[in-house]
Amino acid sequence: MGMPPRDEARDRARVLELLREHGWNTTSFQVLEAGIRYWFDRSGCACVAYVDTGHAWVAAGAPIAAADALEDACQEFVLAATAARRRVCFFALEDRLVSRQALASMPVGVQPSWVPERWPEKLRASRSLREQLRRARAKEVSVRLVSASEILDPTLGVVAAMEGLVSSWLGSRRMAPLGFLVDVQPFAFPEERRYFLAELRGRLVGFLVAVPIFARQGWFFEDLIRERDAPNGTSELLFDAAIRQVAAEGGQRVTLGLAPLAGDVAPWLSAVRAWFRGLYDFDGLRRFKARLRPDAWETVHLAWPHGRSGLIALHDALSAFTMRGGVAKASFVRFGLETALASPGFAVVVLAALLVPWTILLACTGDGWFPEPWVRLAWVLFDAGLVVGLLSLARRWRRWLAQGLAISITMDALVTITEVALFNLPRVTDPRVYVPLAVACVAPAGAAFFLWLTLRRSRVA
Repeated sequence: MGMPPRDEARDRARVLELLREHGWNTTSFQVLEAGIRYWFDRSGCACVAYVDTGHAWVAAGAPIAAADALEDACQEFVLAATAARRRVCFFALEDRLVSRQALASMPVGVQPSWVPERWPEKLRASRSLREQLRRARAKEVSVRLVSASEILDPTLGVVAAMEGLVSSWLGSRRMAPLGFLVDVQPFAFPEERRYFLAELRGRLVGFLVAVPIFARQGWFFEDLIRERDAPNGTSELLFDAAIRQVAAEGGQRVTLGLAPLAGDVAPWLSAVRAWFRGLYDFDGLRRFKARLRPDAWETVHLAWPHGRSGLIALHDALSAFTMRGGVAKASFVRFGLETALASPGFAVVVLAALLVPWTILLACTGDGWFPEPWVRLAWVLFDAGLVVGLLSLARRWRRWLAQGLAISITMDALVTITEVALFNLPRVTDPRVYVPLAVACVAPAGAAFFLWLTLRRSRVA
């Protein structure tokens, strides 16, 4: 785990003391994890946890402060960011601050919440939930609460088993690993957490890590991770054990955190949810949380100073999520490439979408670009066939089809380069023509390279 530098450790200890008194936001405890910076107001009684993307300070939730000091803390933080030549946005704000209208805001999703003492009643009323628990128990899955000392005892190997499960889980995701508030860091301040392990005949098949929401006598079930082949009902069994433990300790609230882009979000965010469904199962995540019969759904917001752009604030927030360990200036290009390689189906859809306007452009181009009219027709039909093949591959990844398309697109690139070199370039009289000719050569070459790289990666995996 390693200890942070002395000043960073001191700041975290200071933040923990503020959290014990004012930690109201669901994500409040997460600000103690690696990669987060801290801004303190002049009195030292308020703190904002944030990451610096290089262009903006993106706050992790609301300020950690007394309720009557929240607005002043926001204003001071904005002034400090402006002095540092940074924009500001606040991600994962809840209604307590948003309702005061000190900031402009937009909903970015909802989070479910439960009253722990009502859980047994909900379970009695839900046959499907009881059946999931029965299935897991019938397969001999058991859940136990373990102490921080047991978690960290190297002779027991619990940390290694949990880390292996996290690594396997991340490797199965279709999106490149994210940072900021969704980074999996289950061992920061372990003595403050609750650890529940799901085991199958002594083998770890899942775990749930709960973190406190001090000011609300609540718990955020931050990490709920199961092995891909774990018996059905393992996640529900973990949730059942954890919420019963919270009730036994007198806890008043439980949440599973944000279901992104769910609820009453703007129409264009709903469109984003539909477009990126191949990368992230937004609907599946919300359905799982809804299946556990929450008592309420609470809106979660992105907020920014009045008079500034919400779209820019959203861009800044997304930049924060692509950062790793708080490293500034994360690259969307790098993240996009990693995601494309992790989710070939989504990337293939992108390739097909880009090929459609290019094919239409070819169909509308004059015959002077081609040696013979039939050559243009052949290119149009060939590209149309590629679109169909790519969309079919996106729906269901088949290695043989991916290989066939990679070979076809490679031949496309070679023939295009040959045609451009022997026919088009000798006839160029306008320098502007070099741009579409370059695109015609680079695009199929890049697509072929990506498909071969994806095939190689899938073989290694």
